[in-house]
Amino acid sequence: MTKNNDNASDIEIGEDLEITKTTRRHSVGGSWVSGTLNAHRFEALVFPEHAENPDYEIDDSRISKLWIQRIADRTVTFNWDRGADIQASDEMTKRIVDFLCAGLAESTYGH
Repeated sequence: MTKNNDNASDIEIGEDLEITKTTRRHSVGGSWVSGTLNAHRFEALVFPEHAENPDYEIDDSRISKLWIQRIADRTVTFNWDRGADIQASDEMTKRIVDFLCAGLAESTYGH
């Protein structure tokens, strides 16, 4: 929820998280998770275990692909595909990435 639109640090991340779709990939593992959060949409490829190569996931998140788009103007504000293709373009996107990395895998797999 936005407390003050002028200051990203005043915005609560996660209050409006909505997972719109989860699709398990049976042949190669992982799940695609789609949703919305703080006026952004995202798609993430999340795994139950850590990648064999730590460079393939964002920090220690079990997320190997993450795409974030600002809904208002459809600008892609972040993209990670086993490495950063587009760095977080603003403070809000950085906070969304941190939020998803902190708990999306646990939410998806329960551990």
